[in-house]
Amino acid sequence: MGVGEDFKTFCDNLAISRRDVISSRCKAITQRLNKDYYGYDSEIYNSFYGGSFGRGTAINSTSDVDLLFELPSSVYHQYDNYSGNGQSALLQAVKNSIKQTYASSEVGADGQVVVVSFSDGIVFEVLPVFLNTSNSYTFPDSNDGGSWKTTNPKPEIKAIQDMDNSCNENLKRLCKMMRSWKIQWNVPIRGLLIDTLAYNFISSWGSRDKSYLYYDWLSRDFLFYLNQRDANQSYWLAPGSNQYVWRSGNFEYKAGQCYNLALEAIQQAKDNKTWSSKQTWRKIYGTDYPE
Repeated sequence: MGVGEDFKTFCDNLAISRRDVISSRCKAITQRLNKDYYGYDSEIYNSFYGGSFGRGTAINSTSDVDLLFELPSSVYHQYDNYSGNGQSALLQAVKNSIKQTYASSEVGADGQVVVVSFSDGIVFEVLPVFLNTSNSYTFPDSNDGGSWKTTNPKPEIKAIQDMDNSCNENLKRLCKMMRSWKIQWNVPIRGLLIDTLAYNFISSWGSRDKSYLYYDWLSRDFLFYLNQRDANQSYWLAPGSNQYVWRSGNFEYKAGQCYNLALEAIQQAKDNKTWSSKQTWRKIYGTDYPE
């Protein structure tokens, strides 16, 4: 196979294989919360995926699924009037609701979310939210005595989708490939920062509308882009929402190492050293890249 076919196989290998299981559990959690907070049985109303799953940039090794559930505003006022840490009390109430459906699973409240852990390794992080007039969401944070915070995931989801549509679906694939790189090299970089930097990069990359045949160059150029970021910059603005996305460590050095490996892999392919080129890409991306 050529480089285009190899990268297509790589991206196919990263696709989420347990989507039906995740969807079924999402519906069950949503139905339970709708029964308890709205009095009806809908499996789809008032909930949506957040995080990398919501943005469409998660990969098959992703175990955490972010699920946001919009509660009635009356519930906000109920817990906002608590004399102490109503946020913790709200999370406990949502936890107890979900446990009625998943009594045998581990369900706990953790800071800002209700965590539902399944025996197959999939973990749902359920974030109860309240819709604001600005279409952002308020959510509870039980840390440090309790407070309310704001998140705005839907504009981020839309921005990633719109850019992906405009660049031949190459943005989301780049985000997924770089998650594989993150795992392979143990890079201290959050998923939203990968997506943010990939969005910024691909918006001006000259071959953004090309096919898998250009993914060796895509890998090379994005790794170089990562390497050239200012190591003193502490945050970036998420696409769509302009929320702060904080760095969690130095990713530039390992990006530079892998940029050099990408140059090596490309040269090996030019020299018809196909096997060696594949092995070099596997050094960068791990075993999901085909042998």
